[in-house]
Amino acid sequence: MSTLALLLTALVSALALIGLGGGLYEVRVVDPAWPRRPEIIQPDRGGLSRRRFWIPAHLAFELALIAALVVAWSLPAVRAWLLAGLASHAIMRIWSVFDFIPKALAFERAEPATIAEGAARRWTRRSRWRLPLDVITCATTLAAFAAAARLA
Repeated sequence: MSTLALLLTALVSALALIGLGGGLYEVRVVDPAWPRRPEIIQPDRGGLSRRRFWIPAHLAFELALIAALVVAWSLPAVRAWLLAGLASHAIMRIWSVFDFIPKALAFERAEPATIAEGAARRWTRRSRWRLPLDVITCATTLAAFAAAARLA
């Protein structure tokens, strides 16, 4: 059981790091540019589709996290770190679902000329605050992996 827990926590950690990388890419590359050029984030106008990355990335991470929790439930040291990762990820996802995603979809659908650059900049500044939650998720899943490695 601890070998499977080790493999699943490694997978969860890798997927958490992929999510952090995606967030860093958006904050450092996409977000500085799109408020002046909204078509960059509008798939219907040839821009990037954030959904094509984020939906599979979150789905894979969440399924792997659930599997790791099921397998590692009898391992308190691993379980505690995975639950902490679940909590930080859940906070970020709930915040995103009710705040960031609806606004991002509105920006994607709007005519570029109607998007106020100030509103777009405010969204990108607030969006940066999700990164610390991603860092916490990565740190906790890596700690779970380390705990599983000690037990394997």
